[in-house]
Amino acid sequence: MKITSVETFLVPPRWLFCKISTDEGIVGWGEPVLEGRAASVRTEVQQCAEYLIGKDPLRIEDHWQVLTKSRFYRGGLVMQSAIAGIDQALWDIAGKVRGCPVHELLGGPVRDKARIYCWVGGDDPHDLEQAIGEKLEVGYTAIKMNVAGAMEPISTNAEIDAAVRRAHLARETLGPGRDFAVDFHGRATPANARRLLPLLAPAAPLFVEEPVLPEYGQFFGSLVEASNIPIATGERLTGREQFLPVVQQGVAVMQPDLSHAGGISEVRRIATLGETFGAQLAPHCPLGPIAFAACLQVDFATPNFLIQEQSLGIHYNTGNDLLDYLVDPTVFEMVDGCVRRPTGPGLGIEIDEAAVRAADQIGHNWVPPVWRHADGSHAEW
Repeated sequence: MKITSVETFLVPPRWLFCKISTDEGIVGWGEPVLEGRAASVRTEVQQCAEYLIGKDPLRIEDHWQVLTKSRFYRGGLVMQSAIAGIDQALWDIAGKVRGCPVHELLGGPVRDKARIYCWVGGDDPHDLEQAIGEKLEVGYTAIKMNVAGAMEPISTNAEIDAAVRRAHLARETLGPGRDFAVDFHGRATPANARRLLPLLAPAAPLFVEEPVLPEYGQFFGSLVEASNIPIATGERLTGREQFLPVVQQGVAVMQPDLSHAGGISEVRRIATLGETFGAQLAPHCPLGPIAFAACLQVDFATPNFLIQEQSLGIHYNTGNDLLDYLVDPTVFEMVDGCVRRPTGPGLGIEIDEAAVRAADQIGHNWVPPVWRHADGSHAEW
């Protein structure tokens, strides 16, 4: 079997899909996208395709090694995102060739269902009580929300109090038997994070995500010591080498993104690394159906899996949503806040190729907003 083509599709609301075809008619789908840099990743995928055409698609590890290491300059989110989507598509082909889901090729399932969570409140959190109530009505048992909008480098008491009130409102609305996670989105400085974490502890979040930017990784140890809330990070980290120092400092929840961190192959290795430090896996995935399907395959084969993010109804999904490009959207059906183990071959989904090709004619140019503080200086989004 040989790879005959590698195609990419820029589809709304902000995704990039990849289709790898073979001379035996078996195809694989991946999602190689970096939010706000989709066009750059698309170009990188085509550069990788120059190597892949004519190769055996089942040599997944060899292709991963060559694509990540053979160009002298290594790494970076654009390159790793391109390789991630290609890796997903190759695993999809491998499962289809062998007639089994990818998680069986990863050692077999270790669970029968995977807990998922959804987003509420938007980028600048508002109407939380109503939004959480709506998610509870459809069966979610866990949600995630931003703690605040733009944050000053040293926040006022009012800004701190507002963030804490939001957390307590979430806890009161959910009750003791459900969970919420708080996302700082890297908006807090280390000083603000140290102030906020102890104040959020009484509301008992499941975890606090990205309390500081990844470039401030040296502060994670002190933040772990500042609170008993589990600390999570990883959506902007691209491989084992970047996860090692944060789990060494006590980060409890690893959040690699399967469309950024080298795909299924590398995230499996990240999960194993975390397991040796007692860290749990909660893959980042505010993306499309292929990325979500790839996450689930890893989740079902990973002992230290905690919970899975998914994007249905997320505030970024305007015009199109998670299920729009699937032939059978029931594959992601939620029961009691969980998704059942997929049994279809490969990634376990069937992509509506006609819908994808039509959407690619529209495309998108999604970029994150630019935020500013009251004095006009740049603020972290």
